[in-house]
Amino acid sequence: MSTNRTPDGRLSPAVYRRRRLVVLLGLIAVIVAIVLIIVRPGASSGEEQPKDAASASDSKDAPETSDPSAPPTVIPTEAVAVDGDACKPAQVTVEAVTDKTEYAAGENPNLSVTITNTGKNTCVLNAGSAAQVFTIKSGDEQYWTSTDCAVDPVDAEVALAPNTPVSSSVPIIWDRTRSAPDTCEGAREAVPAGGASYHLSVTVSGIESAETKQFLLY
Repeated sequence: MSTNRTPDGRLSPAVYRRRRLVVLLGLIAVIVAIVLIIVRPGASSGEEQPKDAASASDSKDAPETSDPSAPPTVIPTEAVAVDGDACKPAQVTVEAVTDKTEYAAGENPNLSVTITNTGKNTCVLNAGSAAQVFTIKSGDEQYWTSTDCAVDPVDAEVALAPNTPVSSSVPIIWDRTRSAPDTCEGAREAVPAGGASYHLSVTVSGIESAETKQFLLY
């Protein structure tokens, strides 16, 4: 093989140039390899997440699965009303009733009550005289209360069918006098008349009439 030597025995300049080129190419290859090791093509700009951390993240985000062997969760619901349950105050309306709206001199008002079950099932309520309270007022002044001189009050459980009003069978007659627990014996004071306005309210088993019943005494 020719080494392209010059007449004086030295290598020609072209040979030196080729050797320098080979050395330079080798140096460039080494630099490129180092850069590839540092940069790691294909990796994200951020640090690579460890596999364990990634698995933990995926497990955290994944929805929990219920244990098939565990008993089903029971959500409590409101008890369903059935016929024969005690009446709830919210399902009962009480209405104060008088037989007239105006009473001439000498006429005594007849007082009664009407009870209506507004629920969907028949319920039971104590509607006896022991559970009834009739009160008559004029303005802010209370004139008469049925419990002041009640005689032999009794309890009476009544089954109220839905939307079927039940009224007093025997009205209470008010003698147009003031009442008090200590005035049950003997004469009592008559209340003002001459067109005086009075209001009747009724309570049954603690459930009060939503409105009063107005009437006039002459």
